[in-house]
Amino acid sequence: MAATPALTTAPAAPPSARGSFARRLFANRSFTIGLALVGLIALLALLADVIAPFDPLKGSFRERMVAPSLVHWMGTDHFGRDILSRVLHGARISLQIGLMVAIVTGVAGVAIGATAGYFRRSDGPIMRLMDAFMAFPSIILAIAISAVMGASVFNVIIALSIAATPHTARIVRASVMVVREMEYVEAARALGAGHARILVRHVLANAMAPLVVRLTYVFAVAILNEAVLSFIGVGPPPPAPTFGAIIANGRDFIIAAPWITVAPGLAILGSVLGLNLLGDGLRDVLDPRMAVNTR
Repeated sequence: MAATPALTTAPAAPPSARGSFARRLFANRSFTIGLALVGLIALLALLADVIAPFDPLKGSFRERMVAPSLVHWMGTDHFGRDILSRVLHGARISLQIGLMVAIVTGVAGVAIGATAGYFRRSDGPIMRLMDAFMAFPSIILAIAISAVMGASVFNVIIALSIAATPHTARIVRASVMVVREMEYVEAARALGAGHARILVRHVLANAMAPLVVRLTYVFAVAILNEAVLSFIGVGPPPPAPTFGAIIANGRDFIIAAPWITVAPGLAILGSVLGLNLLGDGLRDVLDPRMAVNTR
């Protein structure tokens, strides 16, 4: 009987196991390259006020559409605004939106998916509602919500979070449905633990790996979708220098001044590539099947 309480919780990873996990994580090439790339972009965004050579909103008629040079490393746009400064400040806005979308999506996805996966009676109604949202392509749903709510950073975050939550909730639900049948969960239930305690301490604590990988993907897609919303005019309102807004400003000058659209396009490419590599590395390390296959 003395050993029975030990079944109420999942075994905690010893320090050696945590150290082994960290070593495997940083030994993964995709993770380290992705982390370095995302970290570099995030650092540049945080230091935009310090390292940006010009005011991103201030134009100069005499320096309209200047090609890349030693003064303007990425050239200027049709208002004479420095593209490098706009891209640096745009990275800050885009990364903030992507991070907030990932956080809101994670919280909402866990709440909805855990409720549907743990409480069997609520599974049907909740997931049918999620299926209704998933019937629309996520970007179309985000455009519709943004158009109705109006152009602002807050509304973009809400629109993108609503579009990304159903898929996240389904992933959490699948993980919870597997973990809730484990022996240590049954033991905790038999010992009288409440639903809230079981769900938080035993089920969710052991079902987070797929969610972590999913949120890196949500982060990357949010950056892409924010650029799309800004490009068509339903993203953060002007003169906010977002990636999509910079590209939209240069679309009429794609032949005469291609650097206006190339610079933010490369910034989007670097951000999304880094996050995808980061997610691939996390998946390889967190998925036991991948760990077995790489031994």
